[in-house]
Amino acid sequence: MNNTSQSIHDISTDPRNADILISINGELFPREQAKVSVFDSGYILGDGVWEGLRMVNNGIPFLHAHIERAYEGAKAIFMDIGIRPQELVKRIFDCLDANKMTDGAHIRLMITRGVKSTPYQDPRVTITPPTIVIIPEYKQPKPDGMIKGLSLHTVNVRRGYPDVQDQKINSHSKLNCITACIQASNAGADEALMLDPHGFVATCNSTHFFIVRRGEVWTSTGQYCVVGITRGNIIRLCRDLGIPVFEKHFSLYDVYGADEAFVTGTFAGTTPVRIIDGRPVRNPLSDAAWSGAGPITQKLSHAYKELAKREATRSLG
Repeated sequence: MNNTSQSIHDISTDPRNADILISINGELFPREQAKVSVFDSGYILGDGVWEGLRMVNNGIPFLHAHIERAYEGAKAIFMDIGIRPQELVKRIFDCLDANKMTDGAHIRLMITRGVKSTPYQDPRVTITPPTIVIIPEYKQPKPDGMIKGLSLHTVNVRRGYPDVQDQKINSHSKLNCITACIQASNAGADEALMLDPHGFVATCNSTHFFIVRRGEVWTSTGQYCVVGITRGNIIRLCRDLGIPVFEKHFSLYDVYGADEAFVTGTFAGTTPVRIIDGRPVRNPLSDAAWSGAGPITQKLSHAYKELAKREATRSLG
């Protein structure tokens, strides 16, 4: 892989993470002792669902949406999580409280089908309840990401049809995204831009993709990407702020002529894109090339941060 590219998930190492406690099925373990079985469904097959959450002001923004997505994903793959949503939320905050975390933490919630009696795909050889792992770490996106912006490279790995593997499921099976990420990195880019089976723009390998054209915000139809919570909130903010926003089919032609571009995700919120397939993102009328965020991207980024603070909570109420 190309070592000159960066990742939207690049972080500065935080020494506090060496001493974190990790929750495995409700029991807390020091980092170096946190282990799951080699017979676990997640390890053997990537059989499970996951969520990425952030802690802001002693709460988790959009908590209800994250928990709902986890249970919907589990239902879609015929997996019973085994505990009620309220108990899962309690486990998350028990883990955060045990680590004395109140802000600036990123949480990875992973739920697999459980331990198998033998390495085999059939769920009927699963012999335990689901494995539920909660890993909280102190993580903040590097500030130069918002200043510099990302470079994207369109890869040949497509987001597939839902009758092959529904891309809306936030599953552990991410090989197509990993391959896309490697291709982009080998091309010297930071993130992969992925197309849908029809050749329209779908999403990125780990984030959702937006463009701004003539004052309008465009994103894909959403049919070939994970049901993005940050994505949904950006669409909501556009409507609240009176910015025209469209979920639609569009091609690379539209992307190359965009005035602004940005990606969204739980970890970094919004991050501007500065270059796509070697083409700088610029307003063709003003010839202004953005080294960082354009004006609409900046406006949405600020509004999203304020929304996340307002909607940080510790309950599903």
